[in-house]
Formats: sequence, structure tokens, C-alpha cells
Amino acid sequence: MSHDADHKQETQGRIAAIVIAGAMVFWIVAQWIGSKLGIPLRFQVLIDLIALAAFFWALVVTFQIWRKRQNNKG
Repeated sequence: MSHDADHKQETQGRIAAIVIAGAMVFWIVAQWIGSKLGIPLRFQVLIDLIALAAFFWALVVTFQIWRKRQNNKG
């Protein structure tokens, strides 16, 4: 595999890791603030869905990286 392709995969991996960590921090803080301010349940569900979308995106990107590495092995 070329150096550019390796670098691109490393960058994608870092972005996925940042999205996972950021989504988790966002979700925890938003839930805490929501409980303190008494935000309605429908907005809390919206926060959950936003976090789930970020996790799903990161899962898809991680799977794509894994598939590319498997294809380049053999």
C-alpha cells in the first residue's frame, strides 16, 4: 500500500475516534444539563438520536477502513 493511502486511512481513523469521543462527551453533558434544566423528554430523545447518528457514522467509517486493510493484505 502506498504511503498516501496509509496516511489517508490514519486520518480517517483519527477522525472516527474524535467523533466517537466527542459524541460521548456531548451526550453525557447534554443529558446532565437536560436533567438540571428540566428539558422536555422529546428534546432529550433528539439528543440521543444525534449521538446515535454520530456513533453509526463512526462505525461505518471504521468498517470501511477495516475492509480496505483486509483487501490490501492479500
